[in-house]
Amino acid sequence: MMLPNLPNTLTLFRIAIIPIMIVLFYMNKEMGFWIAAVFFMFACITDFLDGYFARTFKQTTKLGGFLDPIADKLLVASTLLLLVGFDRIRGLSLVPAIIILCREILVSGLREFLAQTQISVPVSQLAKWKTAVQMGAIGLLIAVPESSYFFSLATIGIIGLWVAAILTLVTGYDYLRASYHHMKT
Repeated sequence: MMLPNLPNTLTLFRIAIIPIMIVLFYMNKEMGFWIAAVFFMFACITDFLDGYFARTFKQTTKLGGFLDPIADKLLVASTLLLLVGFDRIRGLSLVPAIIILCREILVSGLREFLAQTQISVPVSQLAKWKTAVQMGAIGLLIAVPESSYFFSLATIGIIGLWVAAILTLVTGYDYLRASYHHMKT
């Protein structure tokens, strides 16, 4: 069996981080959450780097094209669920988390459907900004517990989650609109 190239290794690393994040959350200690936040942010950086290296060194593979979006969605979905389970997202703040999860499922299904018709929908610049805001917000929510202060890092994380949810709705609509004529038949 051939060893995976660097971009694919980075993608597999993002998937491998998920069980580590789970263990760190279940430590239920401030230091565990900070370490989990560092792992999460490192995983976010690898999301950028794997694509960059794949394009720069011409190491794009079918495996990477398949695994990269799955790794991203697994990381985001599992982390959002952990944040909800550990009460770092609750109440009305559940709404943007649900919107983000639903959009991820919708876009995954849409991409799979379009792949069967050999049509690809490129990632838009706005979707890249959505990902950046979403990752930053999630990273803050992992690292910083909710505070009684109105303006805290946790508040910035919640606001970021709402902004990411709005961008999620816009980019999800863009994907649907761009692919609608391929689904009509």
